Amino acid sequence: MKDGAGQSRMSGNIRSIQAMLAAVLMFSIMDTIMKMLSAEFPAMQVAALRSLASLPLVCVWVAWRGGFRTMLQVRWPLHLLRAGIGIVMLSLFAYGVRNLSLAEAYTIFFIGPILITALSVFVLKERVNRARWLAIAIGMAGVLVVLRPSGDGFLTVGGLAILVAAVCYAVSAVTGRVLARSDSSEQMVFWLMLMMAIGATALAWPSWAPVEARHLPLLAGLAISGFLAQLALTEAFSHGEASVVAPFEYTALACGIAIDWLFWQTLPDQYTLIGAAIIIGSGLYLIRHETAHAEAEHP
Repeated sequence: MKDGAGQSRMSGNIRSIQAMLAAVLMFSIMDTIMKMLSAEFPAMQVAALRSLASLPLVCVWVAWRGGFRTMLQVRWPLHLLRAGIGIVMLSLFAYGVRNLSLAEAYTIFFIGPILITALSVFVLKERVNRARWLAIAIGMAGVLVVLRPSGDGFLTVGGLAILVAAVCYAVSAVTGRVLARSDSSEQMVFWLMLMMAIGATALAWPSWAPVEARHLPLLAGLAISGFLAQLALTEAFSHGEASVVAPFEYTALACGIAIDWLFWQTLPDQYTLIGAAIIIGSGLYLIRHETAHAEAEHP
């Protein structure tokens, strides 16, 4: 019985890691579009457009899965909490990336996985072994290399906005794991998108800027990438241990560097490259540790 539970846990962790890597790629695409939109729209409106654009796809997906039959049987307080946190997170992130590169924003946002790990110990009662702590510590050491001792990224208003967004993300991720014990993925994704769309639109409406035809391709890309990213992220934290899955968000830095160069012709300096190597190395170490541990227990 014990071996069966261990095998199930390991299988869930590997599945969640794969989902997290897919989520990182989709979120990188979504964040690029949000950065483009933030140059023309207020931050709160960008958050509203992100939710509104993905909502039709979410409804189609939920209908296909037959999830509307039990859609009202949910834990409303936690769904409302996630939606409120999501609105704050998206609007602050949109504000932050207006002046920061994606690589800089992602580097600051990497505080989120550390907060998730801490919260998973106290809220989810997960056990974090030495190997996981070591991988996370090495990853954060890489973040410090990128920031350098002066930590200029944290002293800007945009940097502070990204920092608060990271805190919101950590709370939302752990709340999602708690919700997954009773609510389905369909319920979690649908109510998050709907509540965020309503709340963010209401808050953005007094200063709403008109959306033109030239914005439609960006909104379509935002809808698809945001929809797929949310599904993958919900999958990641629904089946695996949050303390195992969270460090794989570090791979977003590599995506951010590539996108910065492709769209804005900016390349990171040597400190960013060294830090990125350390961060990605820590993630690869954790994958190797999880795989070796699973094979040792279940050849």
